Amino acid sequence: MAGIYIHIPYCKSKCTYCDFYSTPQVETMEQYVHSLLYEAKLRQEEIPHQFNTLYLGGGTPSVMPLELMSQLINGLKSTFDLSHVEEFTIEVNPDDVTQEYIAALMQLGVNRVSMGVQSFNDGELRAINRRHTAQQAIDAVSAINDVGISNISIDLIYGLPGQSLESWRHNVEQAIDLDVQHISAYCLSYEHGTRLWVMREKGKVQEASDELCIAMHNQLTWMLKQTGFEHYEISNFALPGYRSLHNSNYWNYTPYLGLGAAAHSFDGTTRRYNPSSIKKYINALNNNRTAYTEEHPYWFERLDEEVMLRLRTSDGLDLDIIANRYGDQAANALFCKAQQFINQGLLKMNNSTLALTPQGVMMSDNIIRELMWD
Repeated sequence: MAGIYIHIPYCKSKCTYCDFYSTPQVETMEQYVHSLLYEAKLRQEEIPHQFNTLYLGGGTPSVMPLELMSQLINGLKSTFDLSHVEEFTIEVNPDDVTQEYIAALMQLGVNRVSMGVQSFNDGELRAINRRHTAQQAIDAVSAINDVGISNISIDLIYGLPGQSLESWRHNVEQAIDLDVQHISAYCLSYEHGTRLWVMREKGKVQEASDELCIAMHNQLTWMLKQTGFEHYEISNFALPGYRSLHNSNYWNYTPYLGLGAAAHSFDGTTRRYNPSSIKKYINALNNNRTAYTEEHPYWFERLDEEVMLRLRTSDGLDLDIIANRYGDQAANALFCKAQQFINQGLLKMNNSTLALTPQGVMMSDNIIRELMWD
């Protein structure tokens, strides 16, 4: 089955680290929803698969008023057969969450909430320009639970400006105490062009050392393992039965349809990219045409991408699948390149499947780079 991703590019404010496409210009939101639904009709036959996941990401989808959200979701239901959707996720910010809002989303079919918490330390939140407090995040999880949604994911970031190992331990402890089912944890990255990148270049913030980030990662994985979480992807942890189905579609190289400004799509061979501009996106749809540009990757580019995505997961990379898709030569070349990392204890081989070891996870970028097709 495939997935549908809907990009809602609106935010009340921009976090210092964020390089995703977003805008505070909410006055375009109503027109944007109309364009989204028209794009859905134009592209409804693009991926001839049943959909088992629907994901509203951003930006901050929870800034959208309920009336518009209802119009969007009901419009999608009238265009696509969503009867097979098992997982319907919406991203929210803690300060947008009320029991009434979540209950209304639940009535529209949402059964999973992904919330950007990032930290339970107010000083760390202020350092990255998050607009909520730690207590608001705690209260938001409680409100979502009270409404009856029992599939909650929270995002955390480690390596934040001024963050210590002790502070990070407290963040993980608080996440565990909230009894959420899924935790995504990312090492802070300084993306070119973001406010955080500029602040580092001007000496206003200091990047956490590699040693500290490794210690934080090791602490995270140990603490979550002790409480029953499985580390099923480099940055993702889930209680049994609560892996993200939608994101797993990406990592398993499953087709997906992306709608909205800056959204990407993949049908198994062709990639399509919508413009990172609401104006360009809406103008294209107003002229009765799709907004995307197409890319047709060569076979070895698709191979490299599949290697990268599958090795990020605990399920690993099945060389038999690679042989079937790309030929024995590609599979044999991968095995030969992997041998040095197997000998070093950074990769493990189980039957025909390659997977990173715990020691290999922190060196994954280098390992994957070495496995790429020449």
